[in-house]
Amino acid sequence: SSLRKNGFVLLGSGDIAEQHPCKIVDMSTSKTGKHGGAKVHLVGIDIFTEKKYEQIGGSTDNMNVPIITRTDYQLIDIDKEYVTVLDSNGDTRSDFKLPSMCDSDVELAEHIKTAFDEGKDVTVSVTSAMGVDAIKAYKIGKD
Repeated sequence: SSLRKNGFVLLGSGDIAEQHPCKIVDMSTSKTGKHGGAKVHLVGIDIFTEKKYEQIGGSTDNMNVPIITRTDYQLIDIDKEYVTVLDSNGDTRSDFKLPSMCDSDVELAEHIKTAFDEGKDVTVSVTSAMGVDAIKAYKIGKD
């Protein structure tokens, strides 16, 4: 399928292990020149670290697209930087860390801790891609 703004792509140099899953925030094309095909300029924001990456490639080049999943878990405990969560099957997991990959994550972690400490029913959303799992959102259940 074709790439589009707000879609996802792997950006960065080197092999696939060194690339970053990014949300495309800007995309522009240049016209075919005298000595070659059209070029595409992609600007993406890493979905985990919020770092900006840019890449220029040929309009017919293949691009890798990350498989991104999002899973909701019920928060049942916070122990320092780790959380214990309950999945939809009733199984618990204690291997997720509170968000800390970028500035907005620190704020998100504080909101999650505050809501949990107030005894609210907190659901965390874990985004997974390229072998990385990170809490990137939360919501408070209805009382």
